[in-house]
Amino acid sequence: MSTKNRSPRRICKLLIKLILCESTVLRHLPGTLFLRNLVDRRSLLFQLVRRDFEQRFVGSAIGWIWGLIHPLVMLLSWTFVFHYCFKQPSPGGIPYPLFLFAGMLPWLLFSETLQRSAASLLDHANLITKTVFPSEIIPVSVFLSSLISHLLALTLMLVGSVVYLQRLSVFLVILPLYVLVIGLLAVGLGWIVASLQVFLRDTAQFLSVILTFWFWTTPIFIQSKDFPDWAKPALKFNPLAYTVDAYRALLLGTRMPNLRDLAVVAAYGVAAFVIGGLFFRHLKRGFADVL
Repeated sequence: MSTKNRSPRRICKLLIKLILCESTVLRHLPGTLFLRNLVDRRSLLFQLVRRDFEQRFVGSAIGWIWGLIHPLVMLLSWTFVFHYCFKQPSPGGIPYPLFLFAGMLPWLLFSETLQRSAASLLDHANLITKTVFPSEIIPVSVFLSSLISHLLALTLMLVGSVVYLQRLSVFLVILPLYVLVIGLLAVGLGWIVASLQVFLRDTAQFLSVILTFWFWTTPIFIQSKDFPDWAKPALKFNPLAYTVDAYRALLLGTRMPNLRDLAVVAAYGVAAFVIGGLFFRHLKRGFADVL
């Protein structure tokens, strides 16, 4: 057989080996099994999301509308305190309630997911201990349930931008990227606090303290540039600060958010997701014994 005939065969064999090698590597990558379970159990995930969202408003007369009333009440109270009492000016001619609401949205999605994830495993203890149940999807369902309320509030924010500012940014198409990054960050940290809460019941209380400090180091009430010089270094290590600035740029302005900031936030999100997943998988072995 000539060398010309052997060369294509060798190339084909090398390609087959390369594909098999890559498949083996992909199977052992952190998160691959989780993503496969997420796809295979999508109907279960949907049921968990629906059940969680419905239980939050079960028995109430107006149901999911409470998901809009709560942030609006917070918006009105914060506007009164900071804009009318502390005389915080409206930046760039933008109505202060819109400025404040745009900053509230990413923080509320993140903090609500994280706080509710802490006790999520305890709330589903019967499923975890009595059935073969992929407990890692519980914090994911909490995020998706919180995302529904977030989308409702986001719709209200867009209506306000159209009515008062009479404009919408064409760059809104990249807003789902920031929502995804918030989800990676919130779910990753949610896995950590949820698994710790199983063994250490003070975790949720400690988390509330951390979120209080985190809240005041996030530029929700003022712009990042208005922070005092001694506090500005903290903003560089706060992924929510980048996200809040991006939300305001997309919802209130017409400019493209800084792509470097998006890369920084994405790095935080991916790192939290991977570390949180590995941490959860390690502690998951003892859930049934403790719960």
